[in-house]
Formats: sequence, structure tokens, C-alpha cells
Amino acid sequence: MPLAVQKFGGTSVADADRIRAVADHIARTRRAGDDVVVVVSAMGKTTDSLIRLAEDVSSVQPGRELDMLLTAGERISMALVCMALAELGVAAASFTGSQAGIITDTTHTKAKILEVRGDRLRESVAAGIVPVVAGFQGVSANRDVTTLGRGGSDTTAVALAASLGAERCEIYTDVSGVFSADPRIVPTARRLRQVSFEEMLEIAATGGRVLALRSVEFARNHHVPLHVRSSFTWEPGTWVTEEVPTMEQAIVSAVTSDTSEAKLTITGVPDRPGIAASLFRALAEAGVNVDMIVQNTSHDGTTDISFTVPRTELHEAVAIARDLAPKIDSASVLVDENVAQVSLVGAGMKTHPGVTATMFEALAREEINILMISTSPIRISCMVDAGAADQAVRILHAAFDLDG
Repeated sequence: MPLAVQKFGGTSVADADRIRAVADHIARTRRAGDDVVVVVSAMGKTTDSLIRLAEDVSSVQPGRELDMLLTAGERISMALVCMALAELGVAAASFTGSQAGIITDTTHTKAKILEVRGDRLRESVAAGIVPVVAGFQGVSANRDVTTLGRGGSDTTAVALAASLGAERCEIYTDVSGVFSADPRIVPTARRLRQVSFEEMLEIAATGGRVLALRSVEFARNHHVPLHVRSSFTWEPGTWVTEEVPTMEQAIVSAVTSDTSEAKLTITGVPDRPGIAASLFRALAEAGVNVDMIVQNTSHDGTTDISFTVPRTELHEAVAIARDLAPKIDSASVLVDENVAQVSLVGAGMKTHPGVTATMFEALAREEINILMISTSPIRISCMVDAGAADQAVRILHAAFDLDG
């Protein structure tokens, strides 16, 4: 029988009623003729509550112990889903990440999956038992429990689908698919029937939070079709696949925004080879992710370098920049947290000139100033003032006729 991996997020298993609804859907999938492997997140805001509890107990939270604490949430969910399935007469067995054979590196709180040893899951499926796996977690080569970071349950599901040769991986959440913009910002945003992996990677990387970026990368690399659906309506959602048929390719598929970054500027940098290399090497070695980079035209032998980083990594980035500035005779390090990234994403942009001009004209008409620009073959991103981000999204959504 075809195998489907079904992942249910925190809102999908938030309480007893939701868990029973999930169990009923799993049972229906089985009756329709598919084998199923289930991946579950922690119930509702359980993970956030555990983090707050850890902060209340101690200001020192060793990564190993934090991982041990946080994985408890998913273990609760998996056991309850199995009980709900038993009530429906469906044989099910719960598996922690380690029991499911998810092997990770040794980095606590944001481990990466190295391999999946899925023999126990295959044996369960062959025996007619539905495996229910705790998402977000695995076991390291040092035999310690690890977690995969935010969105880790999506990554768990895709990794299992790739390892087990699943026909599809269904991601159930509280929205009915991937939209042309955040419906909370643009009420007329429309659900996309299908997007390519490349488009979804750009959407996830620029503020679209329906899917975790790492899970999309995993799906693309291992050719796992994804189906993003709502666990509240069960209606068909958005397929994320290798390629979208050419006839269905829109010039622009989605407009996204991201307010989670900050901008740093190092002024008065000597305009000579090696300066930028030393700065970004230091940031890389500290694990700081750099997004946009702009270097101004040189005047009097000096220039300014601006770049953006996640706010969660801002403190470390500022420390590195301020440590380097005196060594290169730089005047100062300036920080601007009041910024947002607004992006257009669409595979059709590769063959349609004029997208950039239309974007800039639409923003200019509303006097929205562009601070930085970054592009890829299927994406154009602008950094603007944070207060103008929602307005910019609505303007661009209308400018490219995306209103549903």
C-alpha cells in the first residue's frame, strides 16, 4: 500500500477534542488504503511553557538538560494520539525520536539530522501498526537526547518520509495551505494550489512561516512531495513539488515580510582587500547568519559596510563588529532594529523583465523608502522601515494582481 507521513502541529493536537479529530483522520486515511506514519508536535504552547519554566528555575540552562526537558512535550502528544487511535480500534505504537532511529549531530537545541535508521518503523508498518513519532527530537552520536530547533517536527516528518520512501508527506497546521501573502496582513490573499521547492525555499526564508526552511531543503534534496493542509477543515491545501507546470507559473507567486532581522553598519572602513573577508569570517565562525550585504562607494579611501542578521544573533554580531572596528580604523558600528524585509517570490520572474521596476515604482508612489536590496533569480527583497512593512506588502500584492 502507498505510505503517507502525516505531521500534526501544536494547534492540531492542542486539546483532547483536537487529538480525537486527528485520530479520526488517521483512521480514515488507513481505511482509504494508505499506510501511515504519524509525527506530532507538543500540544499547543507546551514548548513555550517549558521554556518559561526553565527560565523561572534557573538563569543557567545547559543545552543537554534543556533538550531533555523540551522533548517531554512531544512524548505527551504521541502517547495521547496512540490512546485516541486505540479507542477507534486502530493499532498504534508511540516512538521517541531515538526509538524511531533519528540520529543527529551533537549540537544541543539545534541539532541536524545525520541519518534515519527506520527499521523499527518499517516493522511496525508491516505489522499493521501505525507508528506515532515524537517530532523535533533525535539522539546524538554521543547517545544524548537532542532537539532540532524551531520547526523541527516538520524536519522530522520530511526526514522520515525520505528514509521510508513515502509517497507524500502531509503537513497539517492551522492554515489551509501556502498563501500569496499573510492573510492577517492581506485579507484578499489567495491560497496557492502548487508551488515549487525553489519558490517555497524563498518564501520560508523571507518570512513565510507555514513551513520550516530546513524541512523544505530536506524535501527538495530528497524529492519528497509536500502537501500543506489544515487539520481544522481537512480540505486540499498547497502541494510543494519539484516543478510547477509552465502554464500555471505566475510571474509573482507570493509577497512576504520579515521583521525578525536587524541592520548593522560599520562606517569608515578602509577600502582595501581583506577587510570584508575578516569581518564575515569572524561572523561565520561565531555561527551568525548574514543575509543582505551592501558596501557603499568608496570616498577618500574609506567605505561603509551594512549587513543584516537575525535579531536573535544581534548581540553576538555587534560584539564581533565592535571588536573588529578599532583594528581597521573604523569610525563606529551603527545598529538599526527598526527594519523589515519585504520580498517578491515567483519562478516566473526569471523570464519576465520589469518586475523590479514595478516593485520600486509601487513603493515610491507610497513614499516607502528602500534601505537595502537583495535578489535571486526568483526573489527580490527590499529592506524598509519596520512601520511600513505591512503597507508595503499590501501595495505589492495589489500591484502584481495577486488579490484573490
